Amino acid sequence: YRYVWVDAISQRCREGGRVVNVVAVIATGVNAQGRREILGLDVFTGEDEATWRAFLQSLVARGLNGVELVVSDANPGLKAAIASQLPGASWQRCRTHFARNLLTKVPKSAQDFVATMQRSIFSQQTAQQVRDQHRRVVEQLEARFPQAAEMLDEAAEEILAFTAWPKAHWRQIWSNNPQERLNRELRRRTDAVSIFPSRSAVIRLLGAVLAEQDDEWACARRYMSLESLSRV
Repeated sequence: YRYVWVDAISQRCREGGRVVNVVAVIATGVNAQGRREILGLDVFTGEDEATWRAFLQSLVARGLNGVELVVSDANPGLKAAIASQLPGASWQRCRTHFARNLLTKVPKSAQDFVATMQRSIFSQQTAQQVRDQHRRVVEQLEARFPQAAEMLDEAAEEILAFTAWPKAHWRQIWSNNPQERLNRELRRRTDAVSIFPSRSAVIRLLGAVLAEQDDEWACARRYMSLESLSRV
């Protein structure tokens, strides 16, 4: 599994006579045949480093290997867990999540302009052009929006990690959007429950939805072509 996407969604369940928030963590990946797979699901109390370390350890124990790039948001605990449990893997910070964070550094009246500038980085045709455009955007923002420019500059290696892989894969690996679409379906199915009676109930329902999705992916067209994977 060269590419792995990880994310978490919160759910409410009953524990010890009260209603608490728990975190369902989910991993998906692309296998050697270019097909997406559900790699794992678990439920934890919170989304900290211990949570992510335990989850990634369980995936490795079950055979996860060969991971070259992990795509996720910038949760500090997750970043640390990736570094410790998947030491050979690079990390791609989701460009969509980053864009939302970047826009908090500028006035609302300038957000459309800054968003357009940020998107221009990812519309380039080669890895060098991407990095050159990133530098130009940082320089253009420095005078009017120094905080945004500094944030964009410091995040360069995190948001541009995708450029080390074939261009045919860029759209799939530069954000966590594929995982977000899966999360929306999970939320749609869990909204009717509102409060789960236990953590095991969370796993049963989410697990059933994920198993159904995994079956659909197995029959669908490849997510990445064998030809493009051979170039990695």
